[in-house]
Amino acid sequence: MLDKNGIAKRIAKEVQDGFYVNLGIGIPTLVANYVRDDIEVEFQSENGVLGMGPFPYEGEEDADVINAGKQTITTLPGASFFDSAMSFSMIRGKHVDLTILGAMEVAETGDIANWKIPGKMVKGMGGAMDLVASAENIIVAMMHTNKRGESKLLKKCTLPLTGVGCVKKIVTNMAVIEVVEQGFKLLERAPGVSVEAIKQATEGHLIIEGTIPEMNI
Repeated sequence: MLDKNGIAKRIAKEVQDGFYVNLGIGIPTLVANYVRDDIEVEFQSENGVLGMGPFPYEGEEDADVINAGKQTITTLPGASFFDSAMSFSMIRGKHVDLTILGAMEVAETGDIANWKIPGKMVKGMGGAMDLVASAENIIVAMMHTNKRGESKLLKKCTLPLTGVGCVKKIVTNMAVIEVVEQGFKLLERAPGVSVEAIKQATEGHLIIEGTIPEMNI
């Protein structure tokens, strides 16, 4: 089974040369640490940064250089800074090739809930709604189950939705799953995780075809 860094490392394999990529808050921010050195990728943050690098080493942080989650970041040569209006123009104009988001729930139809739990105070939806409405390639990074062991891959989301029918792929601590018309299609399983365990942890309709390979990370 994978930890958060393992999930990020597997998602990094989906990043292609020349991509402009938006990283959401949480596990997605770790993806920048694992992108191959032989490809050129521009990471964008909706607070107004293009050209983010990996997280800084301890003692090398600059409190004025942060991502949308207020974490300190590094920037690559040629990075640029701009206001939120410009940042969201990039997102709404579909200039981002890949969006990687965290989620609390994903439905078998590709719906995503990742911004609010009723009864808990939140400051707002942030850029999530714009990202899911505009992005054409969304990968979700998440744990397969919640702290109570309940599936987060559902027939239908129970939390307030961020977007409808938008998620293309999900990478969890247990599996890589593609969202297809019939439901969740199992593509890969995490090291040491059986197909049966993934089946038991998935509430939504899970499609299993042939032999499911183990992730290569």
